[in-house]
Amino acid sequence: MSLTSILSAEAIENAVKDCQAPDSFCYKKFFKLCGLSSKTPQEVKDVFQILDEDNSGFIEESELKFFLQRFVPGARTLSEAETKTFISAADDDSDGRIGAEEFQTMVQS
Repeated sequence: MSLTSILSAEAIENAVKDCQAPDSFCYKKFFKLCGLSSKTPQEVKDVFQILDEDNSGFIEESELKFFLQRFVPGARTLSEAETKTFISAADDDSDGRIGAEEFQTMVQS
């Protein structure tokens, strides 16, 4: 399964372009622009599984750094500040990583 089987390639491209400048990434805006926030819970779970590169059941800080590249190869990496903001916004249990349910809540809030 690929991200473009769930989200349109054009929407993904627009979302990534919107946050090309360093420290301009806003997860709420990104999820809205790429169309993820309007997807079903199962589709959001499928996207989570694609983003969870090591299949640990969590998206860790090391995976989040390359978040945009999972959508568009060659996109920039997230800065340390962006990565920390992203994690803290979703990490309800303060374990330093984002679980599937936390991701679901974050995307659909």
